[in-house]
Amino acid sequence: MLEESIVGAELELETLKVELAQFQYRYYQGPGRLYAELDQLEAKIAMAEAGLHPDDIDAEFKAKQAEQKAKQSAEEAGLVKKSPPPAEITAETKQAFRKAAKLMHPDRATTDAERERRNTMMAKVNVAYEKGDLKAIEKLIEEFGQDPEAIEGDDIGARMIKAIRRIAQMKRRVSEIDQELLEAKKHELYELMTYVKETEALGGDPIADLEQDILKQISEKKIEFEQLRQQ
Repeated sequence: MLEESIVGAELELETLKVELAQFQYRYYQGPGRLYAELDQLEAKIAMAEAGLHPDDIDAEFKAKQAEQKAKQSAEEAGLVKKSPPPAEITAETKQAFRKAAKLMHPDRATTDAERERRNTMMAKVNVAYEKGDLKAIEKLIEEFGQDPEAIEGDDIGARMIKAIRRIAQMKRRVSEIDQELLEAKKHELYELMTYVKETEALGGDPIADLEQDILKQISEKKIEFEQLRQQ
C-alpha cells in the first residue's frame, strides 16, 4: 500500500538521521577530540616557528591558519560547547512514529489549511522522534485526535478527486524521501559510518586504530613543540 510505503520511508529517513547523529557524537568524543588536541599542538608549533622568524610573512600566515583550524576542530569535537549525546531510539518509539505518521501525515490533507496543520504536527513528531521522546509522540497523537479526513461526507465525485490528488501527493512525497535518503547516503559521514560498521562486524576496531595513530602523532608533535621552545 502506498501509504505504508510513505510511513516506512519516513521512518527510514528519520532513523538514518538519528544513526548519523549518534555516530557523529561517537566519532567526535573519540578521534574528534584527539584531532582537536593534535590541531592545537600544530597551531602552537606554527606560532612558535613564526615567533622565531618575526619577518617571515608566510610563517605568520601559516600560524593563523593553524590557529583557525584548531579552533574549528575544538568546536566540532564539542570541546568549546558540549552537546548531549543523541538519544537511543527504541522499538516502541518507532511504533509510535508509525502510528503518528499514519494519523497525521500532511499527504492525507485535501485543503491547504489542513495540510498546514498536519505539517506542523508532523514536524513536532519528527523532533520528538529524534530526541527518542516516546511520551511526547504519544501526547501529540492524543492531541491530534481522530483524522477528520476519515469522516468526510462529500459526494462520490468529490471523493474521487480527493483520492486522485492524495495518491499524487503521496507519490511526490515518496520521491522526495528517496531523494533525501540518496543525498544523506552521499555524505562522507555516512560512508565513514558504513565502513566502521562493516569493519566492526568482521571483528575490527577502526575507531580504536585511528585513535592510536592520532595519539602517536600527538606524542611526536609534543616533542617537536618542546624542541622549538628550547631554541
